[in-house]
Amino acid sequence: MEIKEINEIGTELIKLFKLDTSAVAVTLIPSTHELPEGISRLDDPTRHCQMVDNVRYNGDSFYTLIDDHKCKGGAATLGFCDLPQSLKSGDLYFKLKRFSTINAARRTMEKVPVISPDSVKAIAYAPLEKTILVPDVIVIISNPETIMKISQSVLYKHGGRITADFAGIQSICGDGVAEPYNCGTVGITVGCSGSRKHTSINENEMIIGIPFERLNDLYGASKKMLAGN
Repeated sequence: MEIKEINEIGTELIKLFKLDTSAVAVTLIPSTHELPEGISRLDDPTRHCQMVDNVRYNGDSFYTLIDDHKCKGGAATLGFCDLPQSLKSGDLYFKLKRFSTINAARRTMEKVPVISPDSVKAIAYAPLEKTILVPDVIVIISNPETIMKISQSVLYKHGGRITADFAGIQSICGDGVAEPYNCGTVGITVGCSGSRKHTSINENEMIIGIPFERLNDLYGASKKMLAGN
């Protein structure tokens, strides 16, 4: 799929699903590749969830290196590095009193989707309608009814079910990007304490991450199901 077509789909998805904000194109640059050209590095370090939120609202486009990610748990989940031991062991969340025992925290962290450590050199973010790079994952944040319609459109061609698999931890990074990137499956999640604290995601919004390979099917189905609505 050519970039122009990807951009056109990004514009059309906003209209078809009546999105209040842009779908966000997330492109992971492997450690063996060169940094992307034609796009600037992020000026101020922040968190992955905030990057996604800023892009969907403000239309920003940029790429990031590991030092641009203030949340090192998110950076690790996205393949920049290994998870800090305090996260991997569950110790951090146990001390934050999110779990009754450290083993409960550890079991949860062992199931968080994580991209292979040190496999990613950079991550680029852009509105889907403006991206100059082919995305790996498209992240859409919207209300449950819209997420329902997106889910129905994803299933329109081949059927099946979408499994929402989340723990309210490492949400927009793990559930929204790492899971679709690793498995080629759609990831639906409700956010986490960090993403809801540091972004403007509303209490009536949730998140869906769509592998790029499913974008054309999503768009084709949405035209048939939603055009004229």
